[in-house]
Amino acid sequence: MNVKYLFPHRFKKVGWFLLIPAVIMGLFTLFTSYEPEVFSIKVPGFFGDFFIEKREVFGFYENNILNEIIGILIIIGGIFVAFSKERVEDEFITKIRLESLVWATYFNYVILLISFVLFYDIAFFWVMVFNMFTLLIFFIVRFHWKKARLNKSLAYEE
Repeated sequence: MNVKYLFPHRFKKVGWFLLIPAVIMGLFTLFTSYEPEVFSIKVPGFFGDFFIEKREVFGFYENNILNEIIGILIIIGGIFVAFSKERVEDEFITKIRLESLVWATYFNYVILLISFVLFYDIAFFWVMVFNMFTLLIFFIVRFHWKKARLNKSLAYEE
């Protein structure tokens, strides 16, 4: 099947290579507040201290960019893993991919709706931070789980 919106299959390996270490490093930095000084640099940004000190809208701000690097690697790796072709990309795999994407979207927004009711202030901020990544993660987990179940049922039939 010719699916033009998917990356070539080789991108899946690159995606896993980026995603797994980035998630591990992200969790490590989250739980330990690890911020090596080498990543502290002046970066351009909008509204850096605007609401606190009423400064300019755009400026250069001192920031440790490790979290930004990790976030970018998680997103790029997740997109490569989620949206790379399978070795055999047939209509059934396309169906599983679409159903998994719809399911992940529903599940992600149900969690977000519940979070609106149960989390406030800084806790809600953290929910939103994780919410940037959960749609991709839910999709990847469900798609690969459904694919594994398909392969298991095919092996059982043989």
